[in-house]
Amino acid sequence: MRVCSGWRRFLFCLPLVFFLPLLFSVMELHLNSTMEYTQTKHSKKSDHLVLGPAAGQGLPNRLQCEGIKALNKTHFSTSSHTSKSGENIAFVTVFAIYNSSLNVNVDDRSSNLVTVGNASYSKVERSMAILNIFINFIQVTMPQSNIIIITDPASDLHMRRNRVIVHPIQGEYSRDKLMLQRIRSYIAFLDTRLEELSHRKGHITHYIFTDSDIAVVDDVGQIFRKYPNFHMALTFRNNKAQPLNSGFIAVRGTSDGILRAKAFLQEVLKVYSSKYMSASRMLGDQLALAWVVMSGPSFDTRKFTKPQAFLEKVGGASVLFLPCAEYNWTPPEGAGQFHGMPLDVKVVHFKGSRKRLMLESWNFFNSSANISDMLCLILSSGRTKYDF
Repeated sequence: MRVCSGWRRFLFCLPLVFFLPLLFSVMELHLNSTMEYTQTKHSKKSDHLVLGPAAGQGLPNRLQCEGIKALNKTHFSTSSHTSKSGENIAFVTVFAIYNSSLNVNVDDRSSNLVTVGNASYSKVERSMAILNIFINFIQVTMPQSNIIIITDPASDLHMRRNRVIVHPIQGEYSRDKLMLQRIRSYIAFLDTRLEELSHRKGHITHYIFTDSDIAVVDDVGQIFRKYPNFHMALTFRNNKAQPLNSGFIAVRGTSDGILRAKAFLQEVLKVYSSKYMSASRMLGDQLALAWVVMSGPSFDTRKFTKPQAFLEKVGGASVLFLPCAEYNWTPPEGAGQFHGMPLDVKVVHFKGSRKRLMLESWNFFNSSANISDMLCLILSSGRTKYDF
């Protein structure tokens, strides 16, 4: 190069030949380290509550918050869900704890401990805490309801709480098969209810099958009065791939309702087993639900785009479709497609890595007795993924 022509210029430029590659290597290493740190920072799940802006502020019919203080109140029902003589509500969930889960040594337990408020939990203890808080919320908002916990007969599960019944049903409750087993257990449970109904005529109990990581924050039993012509109910959202969520399924407790819901679930099980076994650990049940519902030639999927309840005939069952925004609201979707939290929300679902938020929410409510403020806490914290 002319710039380096002559010995003096050559001697001046010679160090640059060695220095520049080293400089670029250092800069690249620094950039990669910064990117790795940023990715680690973003992927790290929080072990404490993280408050952010509450979605839906300024929108009509949405909870308005100033920090964790509610500026308006959610529309809580005042009528009792037992207003019809002889009709009751029972919540049903599937849960299993095994003897081997409890036989852990002290070192393993201490390494798995998480702290929420003033309490520390091992992995098994936090699962039990979630189950107990699931029960707590129901007993606050629907105190006359029963809670039925379906479990493996081999499970070491003992619950000594008022209106809580442990109901063993034989099956394969391993983590890989739990979603498949859950449908089988629902079908077996409905069989026992049909048998019981034949001996107790005139006494009706409606059933709401749910995940155990939900908080019932208002009376959901009113759906059986408000919509008298359905056999079973599902929750939907505006999601093309997964429009239905299996975490809330309601069944009318008449013999006709139970029979038709059982036949519907048997069809779901058949589709699940034949088409979605590769997703048996997660989502397979929801994919099978959607296939059974949407395979009908007259079903209009555009109804899923509007958060309004609708009734549809699916096979031999009259199915009520309820919007997730009200009956299966989730924190991350509250910041997205739900555009905040509707004032008439009845069920909050702490899906995924938001179980810590469920425990924190109960602790907050237990100290404040204010559901609207608690919902502001959930709305402001729900975008964060937590350590469990």
